[in-house]
Amino acid sequence: HRKFKACEPCHNIQHSDTLNWNPSAMDIALKYKDKDFAAFQGAVMQPNGIKMAQVHKDFEMEENDLKTVKLYLDHMATTGPPAVGPTVTQILLFVGLIVLLLLALADLMFFHVIRFKMVHVLIAIITLGLLTQTIVKAAVDLGRTKDYAPDQPIKFSHKVHAGDNRIDCKYCHNTAEFEKSAGIPPMQLCMNCHVLVREGSHSGKFEINKVIEANETNKPVEWIRLHNLPDHVFFSHAQHVGIAKVDCKKCHGPVAEMNIMRQYSDLSMGWCINCHRETKVNFKDNAYYDNYKDLHDMLKSGKLDTVRAVNIGANDCMRCHY
Repeated sequence: HRKFKACEPCHNIQHSDTLNWNPSAMDIALKYKDKDFAAFQGAVMQPNGIKMAQVHKDFEMEENDLKTVKLYLDHMATTGPPAVGPTVTQILLFVGLIVLLLLALADLMFFHVIRFKMVHVLIAIITLGLLTQTIVKAAVDLGRTKDYAPDQPIKFSHKVHAGDNRIDCKYCHNTAEFEKSAGIPPMQLCMNCHVLVREGSHSGKFEINKVIEANETNKPVEWIRLHNLPDHVFFSHAQHVGIAKVDCKKCHGPVAEMNIMRQYSDLSMGWCINCHRETKVNFKDNAYYDNYKDLHDMLKSGKLDTVRAVNIGANDCMRCHY
């Protein structure tokens, strides 16, 4: 395992919350699981990509050590990467507060180690308050996945595409203005650029080769869905992007700055309602709104300075739940 330490800084074994442009150990394991040692050795010791050739320029490893690495990766391809232990900070805090509360009550009723009863009362009030806050927050956050940022099968950087190269969101998500879903771009669309761009300045050929292979084999890429609404909620991109002309950043945040795409908003009902209260409607330049005579009269009389989404029923229950 000591030999793997030379590889691990570049090829992470477990999930990383920052984008590692190099292929992960699992990526390499899956790519070479059905290939012989000679193919693996050639890729490591004599790479043909410009980026990888630069990185591996002075790289040295004995053949037996490289065979050990190949065996390790073959095993990983079958069993998966090492499991990450669960984070138990919140659970420990919750259990600790309960224990503290029980100790305070036990001392008050039986042991009498602390003579001043006010201490017990203060401990009980503080712990009950914190426990209540923890329970309420957990209940409110149930089903919400703000900042969710899963590892995707291809390391696609929105920063590179939407930020550095200034590709418009709707070029890739081309159904956002007309359909309920913004759509997942097919590999054929990616190939409009990558028929020429075959090597990335950060990731070399490895990630782009996944795009090319998916296109040539007609095998769809199994992207992991990031934004999930409950089944009882209706949302239409066509209404928001096509009609209301809402900027993508309003919901999805500074995507052009994200190497790893994450869920920017919590997508809670309160968040939607507040947006409807604040968002102005292009009321005068759309003939559809000519039917709202009362609102037009209020605008003319000065009772209303501007029409917002809430004024035309955006917060009516049946708009999203029916």
